[in-house]
Amino acid sequence: MKIGIPAERQARENRVAATPESVKKLITQGHTVIVEKGAGTKASFLDEAYEAAGAILKDAADAYSADIVLKVQAPMAEEFELIRAESVILGMLDPFDHVTAARIAASGATGFSLELAPRTSRAQSLDVLSSQSNIAGYKAMMIASNLYQRFVPMLMTAAGTVKAARVLVLGAGVAGLQAIATAKRLGAVVEASDVRPAVKEQIESLGAKFLDVPFETDEEREAAEGMGGYARPMPATWVKRQAELVHTRAAQADIVITTALIPGRPAPTLLSVETIKAMKPGSIVVDLAAGRGAEHEGRRGGNCPLTCEHEVVEHFGVKLVGFSNLASMVATDASSLYARNLLEFIKLITNSGGQLEINLEDDIVSATLLCQSGQLNKKFN
Repeated sequence: MKIGIPAERQARENRVAATPESVKKLITQGHTVIVEKGAGTKASFLDEAYEAAGAILKDAADAYSADIVLKVQAPMAEEFELIRAESVILGMLDPFDHVTAARIAASGATGFSLELAPRTSRAQSLDVLSSQSNIAGYKAMMIASNLYQRFVPMLMTAAGTVKAARVLVLGAGVAGLQAIATAKRLGAVVEASDVRPAVKEQIESLGAKFLDVPFETDEEREAAEGMGGYARPMPATWVKRQAELVHTRAAQADIVITTALIPGRPAPTLLSVETIKAMKPGSIVVDLAAGRGAEHEGRRGGNCPLTCEHEVVEHFGVKLVGFSNLASMVATDASSLYARNLLEFIKLITNSGGQLEINLEDDIVSATLLCQSGQLNKKFN
């Protein structure tokens, strides 16, 4: 089969869906790989490396003419005219963006949105959310330490002792756990909170203190169990108690990293305006949910309503970081991991002869199906 890799056209997107390493493996499996010229440049993969791996370098139209098209993000408006009805598109297609999902379906192509992969052992090797969130958590702490105007670790010098920075991580999914681990490597004192009691052991194993908000009702306990590995919206009673604890701890923290996202819903508010007011001047907030929170003053914030997507803003002496695509800021490694995820998924939709064979009886294939033959998956209608 022909496999095409177009360049990503979204602003601030530096990743690419295939690397020279993954191209070489695809060719070994008998596929022909067409890479758009310059597709990997922003991720430090030059055209010469793709050619050396055996790829054919052409333009975007040729990449989209392939049987399978590999993308990082959903196609933009100008790309839809290049999509063939017979093609299969793999990528993080943002299935909850109903306009884009409908346009992909209307193109006639078959689309697989890999962020819908179930959180199961079998799907781990193609879990794009985990591979990219892991990078985002690392980068969040590195950005915070760069903006923070003090040392992160404790230092004992002839001029006096410098206290270690206090870091608070809200949300202990993949991104949160990596943020915790990175903060500890840098020498910070770390606390973390999450609605799911099951992550307490993971948080403590990384050397952080778990902020426990006890459950008072069966409804709270049931919601905290989550669904499919993801958090669920919590009852208002629990949210109120958590907000009070977070307010107290954030006021004592030097760096706060928020990572709470719920698929298909606005991100929950974890840091109120009053909490930001209570924080110390010079504190840093890195909000991984920027642009996906509730609307505030005519725009969407994140886990904090004051966050501005794509910007670093300052309120009450606190810097709020709203970079919404942190994985793209580590584009080389992010692309390498993502390309391996795609390689694993391609195995599920091709047979031993390397030909397309979509088996919707496979739980991973059926879970990630966005559209087929012009029809949007019913769960997204």
